[in-house]
Amino acid sequence: MSTTIHTTGVTVAIDARRLWERHMTMAQIGATPKGGVNRQAFSPEDGRARQLLVAWARELGLTVSLDAVGNLYVRREGSDPTAAPVLTGSHLDSQPTGGKFDGAYGVLAGFEVLEAIQHGGVTTRRPVELVCWSNEEGSRFQPGCMGSSVFTDKRQLSEFLTDTDKDGITVGAALQATLAATPDVAQRALGFEVAAYLEAHIEQGPILEAAGIPIGAVTGVQGSRRYTVEVLGEEAHAGTAPLKTRKDALKAAVAMIHALEATMADETDTVRFTVGRFDVAPGSPNTVPSRAFFTIDFRHPEQEVINRLTGQIEPVCRAHARGCDVIVTRLSDVAPTPFDRAIIQTVRQHAGRLGLQHMDILSGAGHDAMYMATVCPSGMIFIPCTKGISHNETENTRPEDVAAGARVLAECMVDLANR
Repeated sequence: MSTTIHTTGVTVAIDARRLWERHMTMAQIGATPKGGVNRQAFSPEDGRARQLLVAWARELGLTVSLDAVGNLYVRREGSDPTAAPVLTGSHLDSQPTGGKFDGAYGVLAGFEVLEAIQHGGVTTRRPVELVCWSNEEGSRFQPGCMGSSVFTDKRQLSEFLTDTDKDGITVGAALQATLAATPDVAQRALGFEVAAYLEAHIEQGPILEAAGIPIGAVTGVQGSRRYTVEVLGEEAHAGTAPLKTRKDALKAAVAMIHALEATMADETDTVRFTVGRFDVAPGSPNTVPSRAFFTIDFRHPEQEVINRLTGQIEPVCRAHARGCDVIVTRLSDVAPTPFDRAIIQTVRQHAGRLGLQHMDILSGAGHDAMYMATVCPSGMIFIPCTKGISHNETENTRPEDVAAGARVLAECMVDLANR
């Protein structure tokens, strides 16, 4: 891919107020009392958010379509409609106590770019498309990045359809309900050639804000592995069963987590080890727990460290089982992902030409861009978020940073679409 930079002037059509107001409007769908959003994947709220995006797209005369996993596309044609498109986008689903900007920023900034291109009368050789990926968060249905992993053929949709959420609803049933929310949207094939992919996102960490820099040129994403651990013991009466004879799944699980925390200890504070969900059954105050279930999220930039430390998970759990049975299941395995050097340089140069300070930055969080990087030149643009807070209802960012990221994204997208 050529790295010649052409500044297009499309940034003059970026409307900072319109972009901010769209964020506030979208945030009303699934709004929580503390100012965040609960818009989990394939939920009624997710469906309403998609309906709103479709309505906005049609007001602009843009084409919308859906694929089998529910990825939603908004397309503006290029002068060569046979050319592979350039894509931008992110996701509209959230954590149960999520913020207004995680994911939504990439979708709404991408939509603002399409609107700016349309209103500015800018011609691109390649079509430019916005994509809203399905189930990036993986909070209701695991694993995350479902839409992008299926799009890139790294996973198969059939693998997920019978998986259930905590209420017993299957992915297949929830997906069909979401597709039904936009019944008049055309269906398209799952997976197609893409010339380049560029995703805008809040950083979800404190680095940019602390440095006072509005734009991060993302060099890659650290690797991650996710696991579930199921501990199976034996129910017993809390008043009569001697402690020495019990198979207490809860106590065993707690011992496992303490031991794993010690195993993952890292003086450099680079390892990311998280137990994000913990369930106990039968949940009676006078019954010894017979089942405990917890999740593990492990992340690190180096594959050797990932292999070495996650290789200890099952042995450590079994060593602290206290007579219980243990089932350790790996849910996902994503290698550290470097982004395309030419895309990174494009972000740097357009930020510089717009007079915006920028820095290279590694993403600690996983994103759909890491899957797209396996099939086309890909990259990301980060903007700061307040105090680095994300996956939290208080998540926030500044309107000027929201607009700055959209301006860089607009220049980059038009540049890539004319290569």
